[in-house]
Amino acid sequence: MGGFGSGFGHPLAGFDHFLAMLAVGLWGAQMGGRSVWTLPATFPLIMCIGGIFGMFGLIPDETIRIAIAVSLMVLGGVIAAGWRAPEWAALVIVALFALFHGYPHGQATLRAADPAAFTVGFVVSTGAIHILGIGVGYGLKGIWNGNLVRALGGVIAVCGVYFLFK
Repeated sequence: MGGFGSGFGHPLAGFDHFLAMLAVGLWGAQMGGRSVWTLPATFPLIMCIGGIFGMFGLIPDETIRIAIAVSLMVLGGVIAAGWRAPEWAALVIVALFALFHGYPHGQATLRAADPAAFTVGFVVSTGAIHILGIGVGYGLKGIWNGNLVRALGGVIAVCGVYFLFK
């Protein structure tokens, strides 16, 4: 693996990662207020901490795989339910799952030719996916009283079930 380009492409290459990051932006847009920026800002920051854990290999890969699938089920589920969580609760949920999503990025960083550039790449890509999620969330929010966003959350949750048993 190379540097920035490889890092940027890493979250895009894993559909499970992409959906989780999209879901964070969707949920922030759905909740509105400060959550529009606090959820997407928290995820990459905490994801970097998860990346450090990944560099040390502290958690079995199977546990990470399951946690990532569960993150899709939960994030998709809260969107589908239209849950307007207290901000602290939403941040705890997002931060917890960011740790698990950062873990494989940290493992990949060890194989990168330029680890710093690789890290910057996956953080920037993550932010871009969050922004996409916010845009989609706001764009679809007015359609059918937000039910289209909720349906998209349901699709994300079902994808989580798929990844759990894949």
